[in-house]
Amino acid sequence: MPDSPRQQILLGFHAVRARLKTEATSIQSVLIDRDRQDARLKALSAELKALGCPVSLESGRQLDRLAKGQRHQGVLALADYRDPGLRYEDLLDGQGFMVFLDGVTDPHNLGAVLRTAEASGARAVVAPKDHSAPLNEVAVRVSAGASETLPYLQVTNLVRAIEQAQDKGYWALAFADEAAESFYAQSLAEQPHLLIFGSEDRGIRRLVREQADVQVGLPMMGSVSSLNVSVACGVACYEMLRQRQEKQNQV
Repeated sequence: MPDSPRQQILLGFHAVRARLKTEATSIQSVLIDRDRQDARLKALSAELKALGCPVSLESGRQLDRLAKGQRHQGVLALADYRDPGLRYEDLLDGQGFMVFLDGVTDPHNLGAVLRTAEASGARAVVAPKDHSAPLNEVAVRVSAGASETLPYLQVTNLVRAIEQAQDKGYWALAFADEAAESFYAQSLAEQPHLLIFGSEDRGIRRLVREQADVQVGLPMMGSVSSLNVSVACGVACYEMLRQRQEKQNQV
C-alpha cells in the first residue's frame, strides 16, 4: 500500500506503460504475478528492467491485496503521485474544449470520461473538489493511460470556474435530460466550449445549470430515458471533434 498521499498504485498494463512513457523515474517498483508466464508480461518485465525499474515477482494474492480486489492484469506499480503542475487559469487561452463534471463520484465513470476526453482532444477535465470522484487507482486504470496526459483539475467553486471561462469567450453547454434544445443543433466548430455533465441520479446542480449559456440534450429514440455519463460524454466529445475537423477540411 502507498504509505504517503504523494504515492499511488497504478493497476494494469495501460496505466503502467503510460507512466513509463511520461515519467518512468516516478515509478518506485513494479510487482508482477509470478505465476503468469504470458508473453505480454515477459515483454513488460524486460522493458522495465532495461529502464532500470525495480521489478518484484509476487503472488497473485499479494497483488489482489494491494489492488483491493480491483482488476490488475497481473501487474501493478507503486509510483510517486504526479502533480499536473497546471492551474485552471492556465487553460483559459480560448482554445479547444474542456469537459466539466458536476457531482460525478464514481471513479469508473471518471476514468471512462478521461479516456474519451483525451482521445477526442479535450484540453482538460474539471470537477469541484467536493463531491467528485478522486483520481485513484481505479480511475487511472479505467482511463487506460489518459490520466497521464490529460489534466484532471478540481476547483473550489465550479460555478465560478465556468464564469471565468465565459469571460474568456468560452460557450458553456449543460447537458440535461429535460433540455428543449438538441446538442446536435449546436455550432461547435468556432468558439471554445465547455461541455458540462452531471451525475446520473441528480444531474447538474441548479446553480451550475443557470450559469451555463444553454442547456442541451441528446435525442433518446428508444425506451431508456438517459445515458451513462461517460457514454453521453463520448457522444458529445466526438461530435465536437467531427464538427471541428469538418471545419478544418473546408479551409
